[in-house]
Amino acid sequence: MRTDLVSDPGDTTRPNEDFAGVGLPASGQGGCVIVLDGVTPPGGGTGCLHSVPWFTARLGGALTELTLSDRDLTLPEVLARAIRRTAETHADTCDLSHPRTPQATVVVARWSAAEVEYLVLSDSALLVRGPGGTVTPVLDDRLARLPRAALATDALVDAHLRNKEGGFFTAAADPAVAARAVTGVLPRHEVRALAALTDGATRWTEKFREGDWTALFDVVAKEGARSLVERVRELEAADREERAFLGRSKTHDDATVVYVEL
Repeated sequence: MRTDLVSDPGDTTRPNEDFAGVGLPASGQGGCVIVLDGVTPPGGGTGCLHSVPWFTARLGGALTELTLSDRDLTLPEVLARAIRRTAETHADTCDLSHPRTPQATVVVARWSAAEVEYLVLSDSALLVRGPGGTVTPVLDDRLARLPRAALATDALVDAHLRNKEGGFFTAAADPAVAARAVTGVLPRHEVRALAALTDGATRWTEKFREGDWTALFDVVAKEGARSLVERVRELEAADREERAFLGRSKTHDDATVVYVEL
């Protein structure tokens, strides 16, 4: 098995809010990939004493432990338990009902000898390569489908769209959100490799249009995860002033790529 992981902060003066991990149990049976993209609060209060990296570290740790240790749980059940466990660690000190309470996008993939399970919540991505080379993206595109006008103000997003029906969903403090994730199961023999990416890395395809999902996957598989992030950074730097590519709220974003060949 080959693995490759890169997580690069968008701003070296700020903590990286992403979380990434590959779990390979001592038994040698199966494994998992976990990727979280912490949601940067747009300013103002969050109702929480803790930072986004604090939240993603704890949620990511809980997800990794539960994904590997309890295979009787489905991935939505794993996510629900991980959210509940994380919420319980700061429910007594923080207002977890605040719409900007720390939260994250989620990608989880878990494999055994027989199957590959997956879960995607919000705008991080999972790419699946089959034995014939075909790359299939697994996406939760609810945020992308919203009209740009609906995202015009942070207050509007908080009040009407964030973790609301008709809007989009992220992992925050409510375990029920796990039921909103995009999930599925594939036969193991239909999966040759996986790539999990935060939207700071998928910019290469989704924002800059440098290539489709297959081309992006090829960069990671042939040149390495670091190469994809470096390509994104070059494109961001070249477009620093003009911001000609729509949907970029900031020049650089935390960028995480995890690649696994099964």
